[in-house]
Amino acid sequence: MMISIYWLVGFVILVGIELATMALTTIWFAGGALAAFVLSLFGVSLEVQLAVFVIVSFVLLFFTRPFAAKYINSGTVKTNAESLIGREARVTAQINNELGTGTAVVGGQEWTARAAEDSQIIEQGTRVWIREIQGVKLIVSTSKEGL
Repeated sequence: MMISIYWLVGFVILVGIELATMALTTIWFAGGALAAFVLSLFGVSLEVQLAVFVIVSFVLLFFTRPFAAKYINSGTVKTNAESLIGREARVTAQINNELGTGTAVVGGQEWTARAAEDSQIIEQGTRVWIREIQGVKLIVSTSKEGL
């Protein structure tokens, strides 16, 4: 009977951590602890309880995490730099990767900019689209294709 209490305490702690963080990290193991708790109430051996805990936890993790990550966190708003990817910018100084020059303005902020293709030179005043961000540099292209 003492093992049942341990499983129940483990379940409560794991659910508490999940509620505190809302990061989808411990809920899978809470499900495993709950399954092991139920088995302990029926007097199943500790070895079987541990095996069921591990199996149920990993089954939940591998089969429900992709679904949960896709649908539960789908409303997450991109913040800071990652929200710039795909946006349009205006070149304020010629972009030349070989010379290491170039700047672009997006959202009222000027960034160091580099062309997605090393051989491409992009003149001042050109509209570009942000492909990615590497450190503090925008990687841009003149084509909107592939965004």
